[in-house]
Amino acid sequence: ITNMDAFSPLQDVADFATLVATYDKGFAIVIEPNGSVIPGVYEPTMRLACLDSSLAIKPVFKKFESVVITSGTLSPPELYPKLLNFTPCVSVQIQMTHFRTPICPVVVCSGSDQAQMSTRFEVRDDASVVRNYGALVVELAGTIPDGIVVFFTSYMYMEKIVSEWNELKILDRILERKLVFIETKDIQETHTALKNFRRACDCGKGAVFLSVARGKVAEGIDFKHHYGRCVVLIGVPFQYTLSHVLRARLDFLSTNFQVRDSEFLTFDALRQSSQCVGRVMRSKDDYGVMVFADSRYNRKDKREKLPPWIQQFLKDAHLSLSTDMALDIVRKFMRDMAQPVDVEAKDQILLDESQLPAYQQELHGFRMDEG
Repeated sequence: ITNMDAFSPLQDVADFATLVATYDKGFAIVIEPNGSVIPGVYEPTMRLACLDSSLAIKPVFKKFESVVITSGTLSPPELYPKLLNFTPCVSVQIQMTHFRTPICPVVVCSGSDQAQMSTRFEVRDDASVVRNYGALVVELAGTIPDGIVVFFTSYMYMEKIVSEWNELKILDRILERKLVFIETKDIQETHTALKNFRRACDCGKGAVFLSVARGKVAEGIDFKHHYGRCVVLIGVPFQYTLSHVLRARLDFLSTNFQVRDSEFLTFDALRQSSQCVGRVMRSKDDYGVMVFADSRYNRKDKREKLPPWIQQFLKDAHLSLSTDMALDIVRKFMRDMAQPVDVEAKDQILLDESQLPAYQQELHGFRMDEG
């Protein structure tokens, strides 16, 4: 055989068969009748799906005696031992140490016309919802200096909303205040958009970056300092519940770890929300506004799954807001952040060598209490 390219489909089948024969427990063959991401395109897909996330970290636990898992989005912590199948020796949630109020989380539930704002399936396409989301971004673009990042729940929903904003001339109103850049599924196009977004922020014009939760930008791009003074989360980024892969994983978690479907879906969505809004807070000097633009964030069972470092600044006065009320809070916060930094207060929140022994003793006492 001299032309291997002619046999590449057969090679793919052989590789897939090898994977199926190699992995058994925690995996499943899932057939998606319509695996295409393009609406109306019929493209059946067969895939080998990993349902047990503990398999990925098992070699790490086996190789090392002590493993530290730390992140700003590990919340709620009691679910991770179930999903990763381990028993923690110490589990600690640490609040943010600060010398000023560095973040301003607000929950916007309605527009200026008091119409509810949400991406729930029943109302997401309502004209008032589309208009109020656009008005919120327009007003923030005129209030927040430098960079603003807007996260949507999916590429399809972002494309639909942006198209309607264009028809309603909302995009024109945003462009009067800042430049607009959009994340796409093409990595090179997104890289170019990010580069130009930063250039716009560096020159003082400022820009709005439209992105997608669970996308490349949400997972690994930092918007520190003036690149991200505000994050707007449009909707709650739940997974597509009709996905056959997701259904298989939910069945696996329910059977093996007694994790309820609703518990996992809410946990996963709020983890993604935290991942998105956390893009703006990258250092002790940083500050930014976090806008949770969906009435469902006003529910206590949703808010409690946000990390403690966000909850500690989410005051009662910042809940159940209209667009106008949220803008008043945002303007006050930005005025406060414009004041000179208190260097002495900043230095006091940092640990020095003399404080380390007491801190280590505190952690040791906690470990003894936990057994």
